[in-house]
Amino acid sequence: MTWAFSSLTAKQMKAIKELEDKMGVTLLAFSNINIKYANLSEEEMKLLLEAEKDLGVSLVAVHVE
Repeated sequence: MTWAFSSLTAKQMKAIKELEDKMGVTLLAFSNINIKYANLSEEEMKLLLEAEKDLGVSLVAVHVE
């Protein structure tokens, strides 16, 4: 199971914003998505790790269905 930021409707965004205002926090919405991790070669994995280091982020290689 993999989770990603949700794609929200305007109505959902409004409800979340109202809840944020009421609670005094920032909320992040995640949804389960149907993806498969990509099989990377050793060279591709090196490129991915180098990019993560250079960009200061975590990257995940996937095949979206």
